[in-house]
Amino acid sequence: MAVIHQTELRPTKLELLTAWLPTRPWYVGGGEGGPELAKAGGFRLDDPQGEVGIEFLAVTDGSGAEPVTYLVPLSYRGAPLDGAEHALVGTMEHGVLGRRWAYDGCQDPVLVAELLALIEGRAPAQDQNASDTPCREVTRSYRGPGLTGTPTAGAAGAIGATRATDDRDGTALTAPNGGTLRLRRVLRPAEDGDALPPSHATGHLAGAWQLPDGTRARGLFAVLTPAAA
Repeated sequence: MAVIHQTELRPTKLELLTAWLPTRPWYVGGGEGGPELAKAGGFRLDDPQGEVGIEFLAVTDGSGAEPVTYLVPLSYRGAPLDGAEHALVGTMEHGVLGRRWAYDGCQDPVLVAELLALIEGRAPAQDQNASDTPCREVTRSYRGPGLTGTPTAGAAGAIGATRATDDRDGTALTAPNGGTLRLRRVLRPAEDGDALPPSHATGHLAGAWQLPDGTRARGLFAVLTPAAA
């Protein structure tokens, strides 16, 4: 299990994301002064090799007329990931671990492999803020052949096997079975409270986050659809 260190980060994750979010095609914009971010929730996954930190952050931008919550998967490494310069969000100084390289997790093969394992039911979601504690708010489903075949990479591994495409609607990842895993970068509460996938989906991931008024919302985080016939 990953150990959560209660320590200082310089710069903070929110400070890194304040500069990075406006560069994304799925960022819907806000106030003229840039994002005003607040943590809204999230969860973690474990790297079986114990080398890469994996976190799914929900952050709310309150700078616009209406608050917008984004899903931001991040991977944290102790050394640069070869070939991933375009995916670097920034570097931080960690009070215990030293310098950490923070990457857009959708471009990191370790995070992608563990995300697929979570959806398939082979890996549990972990609490964002406590060590060795499951996150009960994350739900998932999957039907189909095993989602194996996505190579993982260690702290100095290459990124070549991971394919991710950003557009205005989110991020699309190619699954090993030829399907598409689409992340909902802009989070929207489920109207009936049950974050269920569309009928044609073969898998999904859902979770919860905190709204600015303090209430909890649930919604889809990702939807897996089959390969086109």
